[in-house]
Parts: sequence; structure tokens; C-alpha cells
Amino acid sequence: MNQSCESSDDLRAYQHYVYIVVYSVILAPGLLGNVLALWVFKVYIRETKKAVVFMMNLAMADLLQVLSLPLRIYYYLNNTWPFGHPLCMICFYLKYVNMYASIYFLVCISVRRCELVMRPLRYNSSKRKGDLLVCALGWLLVCLCCLPFPLLRNQSPPPSEAGGSLGVCFLELPMRPVGVPGAWALLILAELLGFVVPLVLVLACTCQTAGSLRLSAAGAIPDRGEKRRALRMVLSCALVFLVCFVPYHITMPLDFLVKANALRDCAVRNLIRRCHPFTLCLASLNCCLDPLMYYFTTDEFWRRLSKPELPESMMFGRRLSCMTGGEDTEGEEG
Repeated sequence: MNQSCESSDDLRAYQHYVYIVVYSVILAPGLLGNVLALWVFKVYIRETKKAVVFMMNLAMADLLQVLSLPLRIYYYLNNTWPFGHPLCMICFYLKYVNMYASIYFLVCISVRRCELVMRPLRYNSSKRKGDLLVCALGWLLVCLCCLPFPLLRNQSPPPSEAGGSLGVCFLELPMRPVGVPGAWALLILAELLGFVVPLVLVLACTCQTAGSLRLSAAGAIPDRGEKRRALRMVLSCALVFLVCFVPYHITMPLDFLVKANALRDCAVRNLIRRCHPFTLCLASLNCCLDPLMYYFTTDEFWRRLSKPELPESMMFGRRLSCMTGGEDTEGEEG
């Protein structure tokens, strides 16, 4: 195979430039937005049932991804990795864990808001505890399913292509030999579990929530304003999913086949390698888009930022609730 088809200095420089620019742009807003989101959701975790547990976990996944960006920017700027091979593999692995955790919790948010619109009376305190279990199982499932990403990479530190001695990292880690049948099996499984099924669920929740607006006042929730707020949330989840994750899951299997040497045509290989960095950057862009989704679609988030005196009023509300002997506050917000 022609060496220029395999890896060229110009292609590597182009990929590094794309990563440096995009990661530098999303670092500050992604960090500030998700720290702010966790601060707000911590206040409201007991005051509402509108998928706040899932949004907190989504913000945590985004924040963990943002915290790894400085190391990635350093590598792409200097073309070398001085932090040791184990840390490289950890950062490489966590990139996929955080991305698929984000997909998982976007699905959970969509399902919860749709469920609250269609069957609001079925949600109670025991189900809230179930949400915590869903989050824990989700993290475990994502961590296990993402193990093939680092395991398919060469575990011995490779020599640096840029002339250094500390090796390459991230997507430039060499692939272990994988046969074409094995590569296709892994790709189909990854696309189904990590993309197709979540996409179908998000779109189904969007359609169901939108359809509930056409129901009469005798529907599941008489308050059309509540339905509109729920629809804004699930539409935002769908939009983030379509913008950030659909392009990546189109180029990801093609890039995998390139790295597994299952695609031989040089023109096709180079085209895929030039498109894949953009889609990978789009997948990271959700770190900035998710906080915007919280602000524009979540009443609690907007009120917390708009009214600094809200914590005192909430404390008064809690004391009043205790005096009246009810958990009415929990039942009122839906």
C-alpha cells in the first residue's frame, strides 16, 4: 500500500489543527456551563421530578470530557505525549465513555419528560430512587461496552511519528490486527447499541410528546404550557443528538475500517481521514450545547439564574411544607 495513503505529514498536521481549534473553543464555555449546571441542579434535586437526576449525570459526563481537553490540546500542539502511556489509554477510553454516557442520559431525559407528560401520576418517590439505579446501571453498561475501544489499540507504547521518543496517543494509536468479519461484527454492534437504538428512542419520545399537544384538555396533562415545556426539552435532546452524534456515527465505522485496513482505496481513505476529525469535534460540541439546553428548556435552571434570592424562598417553602405536614412541594412540580 502506498505510504502516503496510510499516513502523511500534511494529513496529520491538518487533523491536529482541527482538534486544537475546536477543543480550544469549547474548553472554557464547556467547563463553565457544566459546573454551573451541577450547581443549579444540586439545589433542585429534591424540588422537582423533571429528569434532574439524569441532567446532573449528563452534566457530569460532559464535565469529565471537558477536563481531558487540556491534555489533548497539549498533545496536538506539541505532537508528543509526555504523560505516560497508561494516562494516554485512560484519556482515550474516557473520551468514549463520556460520549456514550451523554447519549445514554439524553435518552433518559427524553423518556422521563415524555413519561411525565403522558402518565404523570405514575411517578412517585420510589420511582425517583429507581432513577438513581438507572443512572448507576447506565454508567456500568457504558463503561463495559466501551472497553473494546482501548482493547483494540496496541497496548505497548509506540514510537513517535513526529520524531520524539514518548509515543503517539489518542486516535493515532495503532490498531491491533482485526479481521474483516470481526471488524464488521463490532461495528454493527456498536452502531446498534450506541446509535440506532438511542436515536429511535429519542425520536419516538419527541413524536409522542408533540402528539400529546394535539390531545384535548382531558388528556394526560391539562396544562398545555407544561406540555410545551416538555416538548422543548425533548426537541432539544433530539437536536443535540442529531447535530453532535449522527455525523460521528456515519464516519466512525468508515474510519474504523480504514484503521483496520479493510478499505484499500487511497482516495477513499484520505477523504474519510479528513472528514472524521470534524465529526469527532461535533461529538465533543455537546459539552457546550447541553448547558444551553438546560437554560432554555428547564424552568428551574432559568429561575435559579434569574433570582439570586431563590434559595431563601425555597428554604421558606420547605419550612412551610414541614409546618403543614406535607410533601406537597414534591407533588406540585411536574
